Amino acid sequence: MLDRELVDQLFPADLPDPADWADRYPPRELPDGAHVTRFAPSPTGFVHIGGVYTAMIAKNVADTSGGVYFVRVEDTDRSREVVGAAEQFGRAFDYFDIASEEGSDGPYGPYLQSEREPIYLSHVRELLRAGRAYPCFATPEELEDITRRQRATKLPTGYYGSWAIWRDADRADVAAKLAAGTPYVVRFRSPGVHGRMSFEDVIRGRLEHEANRNDVVILKSSAQSPRLPTYHFAHVVDEQLMRVDLVVRGEEWISSVPLHLQLFDALGFDPPAYAHVAPLMKTDDGNKRKLSKRKDPEASVDFYLDAGYPAAAVLYYLRGLANGRLAELPLAQALAEPIRLAECGVAGPLVDMVKLADISGDHIATLTGPEILDAVSAWAAESSASGTTLGAESSASGTTLGAGSSASGTTLGAGSSASGTTLGAGRDPELARAIAANRALAERAVDVERVGVENPRKDLVRWSDFRGLYGFFFSDLFTPVTDANDERFGGLDAALVRKLAADFAEHYAWADEQPEWFAQVRNVAGRHGFAPNPKAFKKDPAAYPGMLKDAANVIRVAVTGATRSPDLHQVCGALGAEEVVRRLGALAG
Repeated sequence: MLDRELVDQLFPADLPDPADWADRYPPRELPDGAHVTRFAPSPTGFVHIGGVYTAMIAKNVADTSGGVYFVRVEDTDRSREVVGAAEQFGRAFDYFDIASEEGSDGPYGPYLQSEREPIYLSHVRELLRAGRAYPCFATPEELEDITRRQRATKLPTGYYGSWAIWRDADRADVAAKLAAGTPYVVRFRSPGVHGRMSFEDVIRGRLEHEANRNDVVILKSSAQSPRLPTYHFAHVVDEQLMRVDLVVRGEEWISSVPLHLQLFDALGFDPPAYAHVAPLMKTDDGNKRKLSKRKDPEASVDFYLDAGYPAAAVLYYLRGLANGRLAELPLAQALAEPIRLAECGVAGPLVDMVKLADISGDHIATLTGPEILDAVSAWAAESSASGTTLGAESSASGTTLGAGSSASGTTLGAGSSASGTTLGAGRDPELARAIAANRALAERAVDVERVGVENPRKDLVRWSDFRGLYGFFFSDLFTPVTDANDERFGGLDAALVRKLAADFAEHYAWADEQPEWFAQVRNVAGRHGFAPNPKAFKKDPAAYPGMLKDAANVIRVAVTGATRSPDLHQVCGALGAEEVVRRLGALAG
């Protein structure tokens, strides 16, 4: 063990003692039974939907107990930080309502580990003073040689026992290295326990795991500035001083618990309770595996933001994965009910995107037209989280949004705001402009087959589907159909297509009642020789150019740009007679 004088020379003279930090961060004044939880993402990567899942659970447990939830960013691995990760954290936290309940100037901050250097140094110094840690000067080459020899003799790899070459080094050797300015790390002097140990997990009950034998690094190289700890040491110090009493985290950390408990004991701290959440899973060729950031686009939080899944629908789905009983409740009730750790399973729940689409469609069907338009407009005007815009992507309704166009004939343009300002930074600025400039029309459009019907349409499951489903209502987005030879007319003679469109436009009049309105379609079909019914056509197909449905299809394609659309009577009512006639005229020529 090094003497105190030598230890203290390694640290700033004005460094506070651990007791000073304990006074600065006293126990929180909370009701009995209240929990303090945290979400601790690292900017070495983007937030995974599994991170949102874990944070959602942690936040809900704290909130329903009358406690506190906060976010602490674990940015001690500066060399591996990913550009843009911090910004992505903010988007995810805000969208899914998992933002910290304590601001950057909160009473237990800083909330970035890179800004907590003096706190960690105080506690490393304390372990060095007590002989529970030591400087280690082992070079990368020496460590590599140790690992090689351990493998050759089939021993567990690591830095422990006689392999820990600086664990019991002579004080004079250590002092000489320090005097020479040789870079060093600080290692925890583990108890050297072999065998297995057990601990209690709030979700999983009693767990048994191999005890930690390794003298792990707790403070990184002295050649670095700032001087930051490893994850394990920062975790222990931060949970204690930020007064976290319940750590909710992924099951991949279970193997670290033995080390963490040793560190808590060495520092004289009472450990928090642990709740290790099972990972989100998916099936791949019949096999169950973890959702992967590298393989699965739905693993990324930005996938949900850019596609425009309503946050309420995603959170409802995730809550149902956490506690099965919540999946059986209506959305509003499920979002208000508490998540119970005792009901979290130990097997990873399967992520089913088809199920999520059903939930999202059901949820959107309950929203009012203005609520839908506000959400779509906000989504369209925001910059894409992933830096992409609408492209070749299939919508939940099966409509393919190709390069620059949708199945309804709408096009993707550069777009400008109603004031003439270019909106080039949004996901779909042209759509945002069209809705803003034609708000009354947009409200009529979203009411089609949604208002006044027993079973409202549920094909809108994410905001990115809106253009493909409703874009044709907007003249700025709609490409008029002018080619009578277009394959959407099913091979009808081009001249007949133009004549039928011109005739219908000439005699068109709006009628509130659908039978009266459709009589116009029936009449124009009859005037141009279409069979009045399938039976007549089947009896003598050569006598007719087609059936009534073929004539109606000409009108449908001219008005909507598609062979399938919502109820044509309601569509024409929303568009207004002038716009219907204009579109028919474009085809008639």
